[in-house]
Formats: sequence, structure tokens, C-alpha cells
Amino acid sequence: MNHDNPWLALIISLPTCNATARMRIWRALKALGCAVPRDGVYLLPNIDAAHSALQVQAAETLTAGGTAHLISLDTTNPQQAEAYITLFDRTADYAALKTDVAAWLQMLPTLDASSAKRGLHRLKREYDAIVAIDYFPGAANTQLAAELEHAEAAYWAHAQPGEPQAVTGNITHLQRANYQQRTWATRQRPWIDRLASAWLIQRFIDAQPLFIWLAHPQDCPPDALGFDFDGATFSHVGTRVTFEVLLTSFQLEQDSALKRIAALVHYLDIGGVPVSEAAGLELVFKALQTRHADDDTLLFHASALLDDLYQAFSLPPEATP
Repeated sequence: MNHDNPWLALIISLPTCNATARMRIWRALKALGCAVPRDGVYLLPNIDAAHSALQVQAAETLTAGGTAHLISLDTTNPQQAEAYITLFDRTADYAALKTDVAAWLQMLPTLDASSAKRGLHRLKREYDAIVAIDYFPGAANTQLAAELEHAEAAYWAHAQPGEPQAVTGNITHLQRANYQQRTWATRQRPWIDRLASAWLIQRFIDAQPLFIWLAHPQDCPPDALGFDFDGATFSHVGTRVTFEVLLTSFQLEQDSALKRIAALVHYLDIGGVPVSEAAGLELVFKALQTRHADDDTLLFHASALLDDLYQAFSLPPEATP
């Protein structure tokens, strides 16, 4: 923001006969999140993106036969500055969306996975749209972000029943030498986190693991190392999925290729920051799970895919086509 002149004001006047242009320009200025201190005056913080956007609308106004003046200005005292900032308050927008999130959560048990996912994505898009024009974010932004995290966790619990609930606590560093030729157990018909975790175990932790696939987590043998179910030796901790917990436990986080795979697994398992390769990986994993009814065979083919992905992520940037 320009601290000498922290505000931009677009002052426009449009001919009353051109209703189409008036509506088009009004909608564009509303989408930018402009404050309107009075008719025909549209205010934004003086940042580069705002300056470019308002210039576009000034040109549109002139093309439509109106007048337009884009000026930068300062405030005369702190009270006036505070009054301008108040014009950008998005608390009501966040409150309305919070009501929608609560309504979606109430309906969630009745929705199929596809409908639930569409609803969650809509809520997240609406949140992003508010954030894009929230030039002075405050507590309402933080509170709604937390509400959406809760909603996303509820979605995954609904869409994938049996998925472990995260626990709080620290992750202890372990020595790989103490985890060789062990039996590792997880739920049968493994999906992204379980498949990637099993691949990580056999590729980087235990050179000769034995995997067993459980119909019910309570069937886990007492001498087996369980992973990715409630009460398992290795499962979700805080915001980390099981793959990430294993990375930290065995001090593998310095491997940049594994960290990129971890970001993919995290997004596909519980959501969060989108990853460009996620859609393709999810599609291939779904095909593998459909083709292979035997979980050992499924892991064999998924491991080959993850080996290739690890190799690709290990290439230096200049070696990437």
C-alpha cells in the first residue's frame, strides 16, 4: 500500500440512458470490493492490483460516454482513516457464510459423498471470494477459516467412514534400525494415505516388512505395528496424516521428493492446499483399486507408481521436460 496516499478513489458519472453499461460497471466495482462513501465514488486501498482494476473501469466508463477520474488521496486524521476502514468491514459476509456452513453440517449426514463434496467446495469458493476483497481481515476471517477446517474434517469423516481421528501430541523421533522385519497392519482396501504409508515403510523404513490387511482395526495382532486407524502406533497427529507422521517419526522430512509426495497425500486424504498433480494421482489410484481386489497386489502396483513419482520429484528442475 502507498503510505503517502493510502487510498484510491474512482469518481464516475454515467449517462442515465446507458443502463447496460451502468449495471456492468457497477457489478465489476462491487466484485472488486469497493467501498462507496457516496454515489459515484468508489474507494479501494492504494495497491497495485486495485489501481489496475480501477483503471479498467475508468476506461469502461469513458467508452460508455461517461466521465471518470481516478485519484489517490490521504486522510486528514486517524478518525477519518478508521471510518474508511470501517467501510470495508466484511463481518456480515462472514456471518452469512458461517450460517451456510452450519446448515451444510446439519445436512451432511443425509448427503451422499458427491453432493457433500460439491457443497463443501461451494462453501470454500464463497469463502475465497470474500477473502479476495477483505482488505483488512480480522477475527471474523479467522473464525470462519476454523469453521471451514471443521467442516472439511466432518466431510472426510462422512465420505470415508473409518478414517482415523487426529490426536494431539508430539511425534517422537525413532531409529529405523529398531523397526526391521516387523509386521505392519492397517485397514483392508487401502486408499491414498494407507497405500503411500505402506510404500514409505517398505521403501525407506523397514527393508523386509510384512503387511497384513485388517477387516476390523480391533483385529490388529498385539505384536504388529498398526498404522492409519484409531489407536494405531502410527496415525494422524494434529494436522498431519499418517504418511506425514511416519516422515517425521523416522526423520525423512529432509527429502524434498518425499515432502512433495506428502503434500499430495495430505490433500487427497483430508484436503487443504490443492496440489497440481493430485487429480491425476487420484484417478490412477482409483483405477488400481478397481482392478486389483487383492490388497498385496494393489500395493505392488501402487508402489511402482509411487517409485516413478518419487523419481520424477527427485529430478533437478533443469532436467524436467
